[in-house]
Amino acid sequence: MTTIHGEVVAGFEGVRDAFAENFAEREDIGAAVCVYRDGRPVVDLWGGSADPSTGRPWERGTLQLVYSATKGATAAAAHLLVQRGLLELDAPVAEYWPEFAANGKAEMPVRLLLSHQSGLVALDRPVPLAEALAWHPMTAALAAQRPVWVPGTAHGYHGRTWGWLVGEVIRRVSGRTPGRFFADEIAAPLGLDFFIGLPTGERGRVSRMAFRKPDVDLTTLPPESVPDQLREQVAAWRDPDSLSNRAYAVTDPAGIDFNSPEVQAAELPSSNGIGTARALARLYAALIGEVDGVRLLTPGTLASATAEQANGQDRVMLVPSRFSTGYMLPTDGNPMTGPGAFGHTGRGGSLGFADPDLGIAFGYVVNHIIGGSGDVRAQSLVDAVRKSLV
Repeated sequence: MTTIHGEVVAGFEGVRDAFAENFAEREDIGAAVCVYRDGRPVVDLWGGSADPSTGRPWERGTLQLVYSATKGATAAAAHLLVQRGLLELDAPVAEYWPEFAANGKAEMPVRLLLSHQSGLVALDRPVPLAEALAWHPMTAALAAQRPVWVPGTAHGYHGRTWGWLVGEVIRRVSGRTPGRFFADEIAAPLGLDFFIGLPTGERGRVSRMAFRKPDVDLTTLPPESVPDQLREQVAAWRDPDSLSNRAYAVTDPAGIDFNSPEVQAAELPSSNGIGTARALARLYAALIGEVDGVRLLTPGTLASATAEQANGQDRVMLVPSRFSTGYMLPTDGNPMTGPGAFGHTGRGGSLGFADPDLGIAFGYVVNHIIGGSGDVRAQSLVDAVRKSLV
């Protein structure tokens, strides 16, 4: 039985139970969960192994790569610039990034980058991975790229390109790389253990990810054996030219080893944030209220940041999705704690979000990367949080 470390306040014991069940019944190897309520931590738990190959224990300060949950941190940086009057969401991207005007994009507003409506989800010619990690070759390629749909007429999850697009706007406006801006203006004031671009000295604290292959590879089944509700997605996965595949093939090679020191040290504002569950929860708590004297966004900026911008069938994921300017909004598949919540998932399980209506902020990080609809680890914790509020 996995030993669970940390604390919960009275009334939130059900979250500890759900966290323990994730290890006993849902294949967690190493993980942490933290919940803030009205600006104060009410759950702070961790357990398991930080390195399945060596048995290194997960400790209070263990760091975890959170994949696309990084987007929530990057979006916070962008909206902080909006709040300071340095960035206008409805201004053309080219006003801040002149090279972006190429191929008919001169009038595209910043808002469409943040809300996955720009159509810059794929590249005609992938960028060598080493060059993409160096930043400028990738942003140059995106500036020159023609959108795959008319911007603003559809939306589709920009899983990889979103970070370079939004990050380059942050860099142009602030004069600092997105990771540096986040470190200076958000992480430092709040004391967050969260990095977009891991410092060399922090490498030893990072948990090593493990990956579970799906029990059934749907792409190998005869088409008639695929469930009706999944046939469109499976057909897209089988087609190397589909947007579902091209969106994740913007580098050469397309596969990225997120365990590697080089990838973790680079700044990938869409997908390589590394931190603790405590940091994720504290970040979201400071977006919706005051945390130890620090509030990141005013109510007006928060309302703008979380207002729905896109809703409906996602051109990349081929399922219904909802986005604000940078955040995922609740759907049947990811309800969070209610209709007023906003946040972002990460590949294989990580989740950060806030619910202003309930005063709740939540962070969950995990090193066993499990894909598919059968992974209910994060949702089981969210359900337990909701029950604790009754």
